[in-house]
Amino acid sequence: MPSLILPSASNAPVKSSAIDNARCTPDVSCSTRVPRSRYLTFFSVAILGCACDLLTKEWIFAWRGSPHSEFRKSVWWLWEPFIGIETAVNTGALFGVGGGWGRMFALLSIAAAIGIPVWLFYFRAATSAWLTFALSCIMGGILGNLYDRLGLWVEPGMPPEWNSGVRDWILFRWRHERWTWPNFNIADSLLVTGAMMLLWQAFRETPNEAKAGADGAARTAG
Repeated sequence: MPSLILPSASNAPVKSSAIDNARCTPDVSCSTRVPRSRYLTFFSVAILGCACDLLTKEWIFAWRGSPHSEFRKSVWWLWEPFIGIETAVNTGALFGVGGGWGRMFALLSIAAAIGIPVWLFYFRAATSAWLTFALSCIMGGILGNLYDRLGLWVEPGMPPEWNSGVRDWILFRWRHERWTWPNFNIADSLLVTGAMMLLWQAFRETPNEAKAGADGAARTAG
């Protein structure tokens, strides 16, 4: 009577994961599971960054006065005449571009705030510690400015265009008033930091690594 051989862990076929192979580098563990530490890093940096931005805005505007107030104080210099504190409200985007489009920028911010966690944890981009930290900085900046874009800080009597404006207070000036960088805040700094890290990651990736990642994604999709 022929013997019946049941499949077991020892004789079952083993299928390798194309994603694992594509992500096996000296800096990244050969696993598709996102480490718990990545969740902690992302939410800690994003929440802390957002909190620092909102608290400093609240404190600075209470101390120096809002731009439309008759009690607004002049520039308070940290390093005269280069770095100072001066309150301002930006109703546009970077460098004031797109003034009056604050609601649209708020919608884009909401979409980005949803897309970033999906990219990191659903599509497992958070297996990269560098990418996790970069996007956590961007998330903190998005949330800080989104609070302002939604008009949650505006008080009665303030100009109506401020309902979608962002509070800025950091002043950087070079050669007295010949060259002045548009006022910004901590949220802007977080956004720029995250964007620079993403650019560094893009230029740092070698063609072989990019090809391996693309091949792995293609095999998984197939």
